[in-house]
Amino acid sequence: MSLESVRAFFAEKAPDIAVIESTKSSATVALAAEAYGVEPARIAKTLSLRVGERVVLIVTSGTSRMDNRKVKALFGVKPKMLGLHEVADITGHEVGGVCPFGLRTPLPVYCDVSLKAFDIVVPAAGSTHSAVKISPARLAELTSAEWVDVCEHRSQEEASAYSSSS
Repeated sequence: MSLESVRAFFAEKAPDIAVIESTKSSATVALAAEAYGVEPARIAKTLSLRVGERVVLIVTSGTSRMDNRKVKALFGVKPKMLGLHEVADITGHEVGGVCPFGLRTPLPVYCDVSLKAFDIVVPAAGSTHSAVKISPARLAELTSAEWVDVCEHRSQEEASAYSSSS
């Protein structure tokens, strides 16, 4: 259902954006970067969090790390990652394919400012073998996302070290 719901989302809201499928898995940042021929920082990873009673999605650069203090300051409570089954039940997407498009349940989406460093980013598209290439501004527009600053800021060297160790 997941890949199909993402295809339906783009058919309705942005028919100019094509879902790309790969024979290689893109379930992790490193695998996705390899599968789609981009640097790991351009992979737009989607984090599924519980903040109090709410579930939210935060989309960040692939090499960014969420700063729990910043998230707590934004939402007023400590964030908790959703469990594997919760992610699939709530978003309709399996872990490794989670994205803010074609969601089973409408959820608030937040885009971290780390995405703004790129003209094009590559988020998953509902499966571990699919993605889209999209500008961060368009991603935020299509998902009604709010821009936030919730990640640790890394130097290029730290980002490179992270991407080679992932």
